[in-house]
Formats: sequence, C-alpha cells, structure tokens
Amino acid sequence: ANALRQLGLETHVVEFAPRLMAVQLDEGGALMLRQKIEALGVTVHTAKQTEQIETRADGSVLLHFADGSSLHSDLVLFSAGIRPRDELARDAGLMLGPRGGIEINDHCQTSDEAVHAIGECALWNGQIFGLVAPGYQMARVLAGHLAAEPSAFSGADMSTKLKLLGVEVASFGDAQGRSPGCQSYHWTDGPKGIYKKIVISADGSRLLGGVLVGDSSDYATLLQMMLNALPLPAAPESLILPQLTGAPAKAPGVAALPDSAQVCSCHNVSKGDICAAVKSGCSEMSSIKSCTKAATGCGGCSALVKQVMEYQLSNLGVEVKTDICEHFPWSRQALYHLIRVEGIRTFDDLLAAHGKGHGCEVCKPLVASLLASCWNDYLLQPAHLPLQDTNDRYFANIQKDGTYSVVPRVPAGEITPQGLIAIGEVAARYDLYTKITGGQRIDLFGARLEQLPAIWQTLLDAGFETGHAYGKSLRTVKSCVGSTWCRYGVQDSTAFAIALENRYKGLRAPHKIKMAVSGCTRECAEAQSKDIGVIATDKGWNLYVCGNGGMKPRHADLFASDLDDATLLRYVDRLLMFYIRTADRLQRTSVWLDNLEGGLDYLRQVVIDDSLGLAATLEQEMQQVVEAYQCEWQTTLADASRLALFTPTVNSDQPDESLYYSRVRGQRQPDEATSRPVLQLPAEPWSAVCALDAVPQQAGIGARLGSERIALFRFGEALYALEDREPGSEASVLSRGILGDVGGEPVVISPLYKQRVRLRDGQSLDNPQHQLRCWPVKLEAGQIWLANRPINQLAQAS
Repeated sequence: ANALRQLGLETHVVEFAPRLMAVQLDEGGALMLRQKIEALGVTVHTAKQTEQIETRADGSVLLHFADGSSLHSDLVLFSAGIRPRDELARDAGLMLGPRGGIEINDHCQTSDEAVHAIGECALWNGQIFGLVAPGYQMARVLAGHLAAEPSAFSGADMSTKLKLLGVEVASFGDAQGRSPGCQSYHWTDGPKGIYKKIVISADGSRLLGGVLVGDSSDYATLLQMMLNALPLPAAPESLILPQLTGAPAKAPGVAALPDSAQVCSCHNVSKGDICAAVKSGCSEMSSIKSCTKAATGCGGCSALVKQVMEYQLSNLGVEVKTDICEHFPWSRQALYHLIRVEGIRTFDDLLAAHGKGHGCEVCKPLVASLLASCWNDYLLQPAHLPLQDTNDRYFANIQKDGTYSVVPRVPAGEITPQGLIAIGEVAARYDLYTKITGGQRIDLFGARLEQLPAIWQTLLDAGFETGHAYGKSLRTVKSCVGSTWCRYGVQDSTAFAIALENRYKGLRAPHKIKMAVSGCTRECAEAQSKDIGVIATDKGWNLYVCGNGGMKPRHADLFASDLDDATLLRYVDRLLMFYIRTADRLQRTSVWLDNLEGGLDYLRQVVIDDSLGLAATLEQEMQQVVEAYQCEWQTTLADASRLALFTPTVNSDQPDESLYYSRVRGQRQPDEATSRPVLQLPAEPWSAVCALDAVPQQAGIGARLGSERIALFRFGEALYALEDREPGSEASVLSRGILGDVGGEPVVISPLYKQRVRLRDGQSLDNPQHQLRCWPVKLEAGQIWLANRPINQLAQAS
C-alpha cells in the first residue's frame, strides 16, 4: 500500500477482519494504527469480505463485498499471507493438516519418522508459523537430531515488531488479554498518535503481553520482562507512561536478565552468548554481530545487544572510554561539537581550551579533519600544517620508498582524449608508473617530493584538479555511461555522477567516502558496494547507503526510492553531515550504521523525517563546505613561498640517492639497492645547515650534512636532529612525520609505519631494536648548526 501511495496512486486497504492486524492488535491499537494510516492518505476498509471482482469494459475492476457495498479500482494487489507448499508431501502420502501443512512432532518428524519438515510448510500442534525465528528454532532441532544431540521444538514466541507505512507497531505475548484473571493498563497520546497497553497477571506480579503503536522504543525491554518473568515495579503503569526527567529507570536493566535470556530470537542468541563473546575479546557491535549473529536478522534487538555488551564490558572492569587520546578527554563527537559551538578554528586554541600536552598522531590528524569538515580552510596555513599527516601535508599518497603517487580528479571516469594525452605526457616526462584504478581514475606512481609542484602545474594547466586520493574525504564517484549510450540505461548516470563528485569533492570525513551511480538495475557501476550508491529507475533514483568493499564487504541498504535529483542531494547532504557529526574516528559509514542505535530506521527518521529537527542545519553546514571548496594544488601553486615545503633537503638540490628501480612490463618499479653510497661527513666540527625560519613551527624538514640525510625538527623552542630515515626502512622520510608527545616526552611519528621515535635520542618507543642516530644541534644568529658526528643523547639548542 505504501509503495502504491508513493507512486501517487489513490490507495485503499481492504481487510477481511473487523480491524487491522486483528491477531496482533487489540481494538485500541488497531484504531490508532488505522487513524495514522488514514492520515497518510490511505483509505482503510475493514470487515469487508470480497465476493466478486468484476472486470469492466474499460479494463478497470469493481470489487463487490458481502455487505452489498462495492469499490471501483484500476488495480488490485493481493496480500495473501502464507500458505504451506505441501504438494511434495501430499504426493508422498505424508499426513497433512485439514487446511494444509505437513504435520510434525516435537522433533520436526513427519508421519514418516525418516522425513523431517521445518519452516512455513510445517504444521506443529495445528499451527503454521509465519516468522523467521520459529524456522530457525526448528532448524536447530533438526540439526541436533542429525548430530545425535536430540532436542525438542516447543513452540515459539510470536512477538513481533515492525513498521507499517512508517508507523511503528509491536505486539508481544498475550496482547489480547485472554489469560484468566489478567489485568491491563492502557495509555494513549492522541496528538502524537501513540497507543500503549500492557497485560499483567491476576496477582500483578508478571507481565503477560502488550501492544505498542506509534512508539515501539520500549519493546525490547518489555519483551525481556515477559519472557524472563521479571518482577514488575510497584506501579506497573509506569512501564508505558512517559518517563519524567530525573526519574528512575522504568524497568530492570540488563543486569536483571538471566544468562539464558534470549536477546536475539532470529538467531537464538542469549545474554550469556553475548557476554561470552565479550569475554573472548569482542568489544564493538560489529564484532558482536560477526561472532554471535545477534542483531543481524530483523535488527530489532540491536539496542538490547549493545546494552548487554556494555554491561559485560563494565563487569570485566573494562572502562568504556571515549577519550580519543591522552591529550583530549573527549570523544570525536564531543570535539566536533566544541569546534562548531565555540567557533574554534585552530588546534592550538582547542588544545588550550579543552586539552593538554602537545598532541600526537591520533589527535592532530583528527582535529585537522574536524576543522576541515567545519570550515574547510587551506591545510597548509601555518596553524594547520603541523597537524597534517604526510599525505595531507604534500597532497599526495606516500609510497613505501618515500615517493608519492599523483591522482588527478576524473569525475565519473569521464575524460577527454586531450586529458589522456596530458596525463600520458606527464607520466612519460617523469617516468612514472601508470595504472588505472578501480575508481575510474589514473594513478601515477614514483613522483619524488620535489617533482610534485611541477607535475601538478602541468596537470592544472591541462584542466585537472586534485583528486583527494590522499585524504579521508570523497575519493570517487564511479559511473556507467547510462542513458547517453547504453540501450538499457534509463537515466543519465554519468551526468549525475559528475554532479555528485563536484558537490562533495574535498569533503573531509571520519574516513574515506566512495560513491557510484548506475544508469539501470544491471548495476554496472557497483553502486550497492559504496558508501553512497545511486541506481536509476524510470521515475528517478534509488538511494543506497553505507555499503563498502574491502576487508569486510557490506551490501548497501536501500534508503529511499524514486527520488528526483534535488531530493536525493538533500538526503545525501543530511546523511553525510550527520555521519561527520556522530561517527567515531576512522569509522567507515558501514561500521557507523552497524553501531548506530536504531540502525537504518533511525537514520531514515533523522534524514528523511527530520526527527531531530536538524535537517536545515545539516544542509546549511554542507553548503558552507561546498562554497569553501578549493583545489589545494591550485592554492599551493598560487603562492611561490609555499613551494619551499616541497623539498627533500632544505640546503641541497641533490636527488634522493636511496631510490632504486628496475623495469617490469615496460614500466619502472621499486627495487632493492645493489650497493650503498659511501656517506661523506664534513671535516669541520660544526656546519651551518639552514636558517631557523626554514623549519616550520612544530614540524620538520629534511637537510643534508655532507651526504648524510638529516631530519630537523622544531618542537616549541627546542631543536632536534635525527637520521632522516623510517625506522626499519631505507626510505628517507622521517622529516615528514608529525610531532607530538607521549606522557610529556617529545616524539616524532614516522610517516610510513607510524612508529613513535623519541626526539632526544632516536629510540623507537614501539620497537626496541630500532634506534636512529641523533645529532648535536645548536642555534647561532638565526642559523641552525649541526655537529659532524652523531651522538644518541638529547641536544639542547644553545
């Protein structure tokens, strides 16, 4: 009915029973459901027995009802429920029920003990079960029988929670109040369209069942109280009345549940199973789901599963801390709000107001990302440069040998012959290894640091801009050719993919974002494996969200259907900004959704229904980011003073002699060195290397002492000099690392493998076998001087 209504058709629901969902709902719940459905524009007819469907001359139909009334329609859609497919059993001579269904006993055996039946074809005690959970329970009984571990099927809890035309509905236990002597409580909020009812035992000690319409948030708690016969509060009505601010919890928490309590009925997962998974090391919802399957069926138990997980973590003495690091006692979400609300625009201001110390490899890039998500300032401003990881500092992806890859943006994979030629000429001029990426772009590998500005100047002149392959940001929007060329395409997927990429390019997020647009349901762009996937329909676009490939692939969920361009963009604006607000550090959208309380339904409420009243704010925040977009290479090359950062050694033009290559399949690839250069050190005790101003504040830069590569660091007022090498590697890259402190000890975090190296003596804090040489350093008349022999001790600036 909802699908027909969304198509713009006048829709009627015809129900044989005297009320909607007569088995699950009582009179009050059914009436509230009917009112809410009719408020959406769907007409409801109950107690209507259809006797005849008459076809008219114009192709329309006329439904004739037993009470003499009729209904004219162009289309009749039957919702027939379930009917057991028992033809095979009938032909085999097995015993069937009077109205169909294969009769089984408690061991799922049919009238022939060698034949078993499970699921919706099986008739147990005269009952057919139309839910997935009973089928799973039958399957477990059968599996136990086959494994010589017999068990019995004793029926199933038919409690259910669902959403009808966007209306939350739940029913559990004796919802109709048929137990002898039972009592009931009802609560109705007419303006909000909420109806709640609970049924309790005659002595008032146990919860027997209930009905929830319009708000099913208490379903999991009430269901557990019923299933585990938990004691009722002194005032049972408090379980369904709104909770006042500061009032105690309405029902016992998860601590009151026995270990045998079934938390996930779809997969028969108990509280004890979840607690055992936590003991084995599962500490996040994603790992709990993977280990136990809990919350991977209908998803209705997600909130309760999370509560049990957190309860067990607390029992084990595991403090569920959300502090991002030792420098900030805040979660990522809290820092985002501090930056937004207080208008904080620099790391130093945030640290002074809400942190301590000097920062580290965790908080500096994180805050840099948050600042960019909020204000989108140029990353190499003096206040922002020390926060950037090497990829964001040099706008390129560092490779294992210390060179970089270059990825120009190719929106939707559409590129002109002239563009291909320009990229080819750059690759040939600098002898770069060239490869087509999975995101429909061209990646150029092996560019030396000092070559990056010239390479990008050529690419910019050819009309390209940065592809942000180096950032936690939008990477690509993949597309097929769509209706422009393909005979199956129903929308111009390429044009829409280009529009998406141009809107969201440069958007900084907790993790990388990938999108795709397919021009038809053949799905050539693989949109359902992306964070944002769009698939064309003949009426617009279907929007899929929170998918990903990689180590743990996740199929994207259908979020909304048949959207026009403007509506889809609004939804994506809201979803991405809500993701940026609420996700954890380095959390992909797939994991974010799996851990989001309320899951996909809650996300729809926030994005589509604006349940939090944030829609306008989220759209405004996205528009600010879009309007502040800049191609970082254009901004960099427009100011010659910034080019000094793109040099491997501040006092020499000599190329990096540690780079070795061989030719493989016609292209250059990294190779092991066949010999080592002989290092020459100056004969003089001290050598002037560079001016103090050549070293950025709270950062480093490379230099040469004779032929030795040195990493110079400026940490507050102190200067440090270490061997410019990644620990355990020959790559000369340490000078490009982030500075920070560990418990007050100044360190540099190596760019390639993120080892923390003490500045005072070159010792790796993560690998005792790795220690770099340390050089005495002094400052005289604004010039930095280095001694000609290394010592592994702290060198104080003189």
